[in-house]
Amino acid sequence: MSCARCVRSTRCSAPTLSGVESVKKFEHMALIGCGLMGGSFALAAKRAGLVKRIVGYSKSPSTTSRARQMGVIDEEASSALQAVSGADLVLLAIPVASTESTLANIKHLINPDTLVMDVGSTKMDVVAAARRALRDRFGCFVPAHPITGKEVFGVDHADVNLYRDAQVVLTPTELTKVAQLRQAEAIWKAIGTHVTSMAPEQHDAALAASSHAPHLVAMAYMNSLLSQDGAHRMLSLAGPGFRDFTRIAAAEPQMWRDIFLANRSEILKQIQSLQHILGSYEAALLSDDQPALEHLLREASSTRAQWKQGKLYTPESLSKHKTTA
Repeated sequence: MSCARCVRSTRCSAPTLSGVESVKKFEHMALIGCGLMGGSFALAAKRAGLVKRIVGYSKSPSTTSRARQMGVIDEEASSALQAVSGADLVLLAIPVASTESTLANIKHLINPDTLVMDVGSTKMDVVAAARRALRDRFGCFVPAHPITGKEVFGVDHADVNLYRDAQVVLTPTELTKVAQLRQAEAIWKAIGTHVTSMAPEQHDAALAASSHAPHLVAMAYMNSLLSQDGAHRMLSLAGPGFRDFTRIAAAEPQMWRDIFLANRSEILKQIQSLQHILGSYEAALLSDDQPALEHLLREASSTRAQWKQGKLYTPESLSKHKTTA
């Protein structure tokens, strides 16, 4: 099999993404986790005509019931097993720490033609969990991470347009079946996303920098503010900058606890890098070094502006903005 995923090796180990193939119409989709991410996928799949029937299960029966009332799912299931029975498409939209137990529970209901996907924000742990749980059915699993979301959570916030124009990263392995990979690519493209593929470890390193660490910093800043005397006065004067910076601190705590722990090694690298740069800011302030401080500020401002314009996606362009502080 040819391999587009293994960018650092000349030896192929995983199937390659190709052009969009005709989208398979699924008879029965099992949705495990009827919250924001799972509910939004179900709505988008329905609008695109990809599924005939969606059977949903959530740990909270009230969530499952609400999903049916909203038209997110067609039928309620009392267990993951009931939802998956007879399904040709299974989507896991659950905390990453629950991946292994959930897949182990439903493994015997997954046939060789079933497509199983997740939407987890970490991939190395999810891939390892799926390998252990699914065993001979591991090839049916296509790990996926749609890079989108909201600071709110729950099925009441499910949005049919959540995935439109979002990036989706697939992280196939050497055992991923080509047919399932093609189906996964086609499904995500059919609901309006831009699909790419990379190794799980590459994904986790990149997302630690672009998603996980920013969430941690926003949350840590809120913790820091609340630990100070007069926090209520500070919050009473908070404006748009505070609102924008801390928006993601309102994200679901259990989900982000699992993400932080699952990707801890890469997140710790980002914390160390941030501490180094904060040290440069601190040194410039302590010494009243105006040129050094302005250099740091200009670098940050210019890099953010270039990124917003889509001009910072190559090592060459980024090297021009790299700090020497």
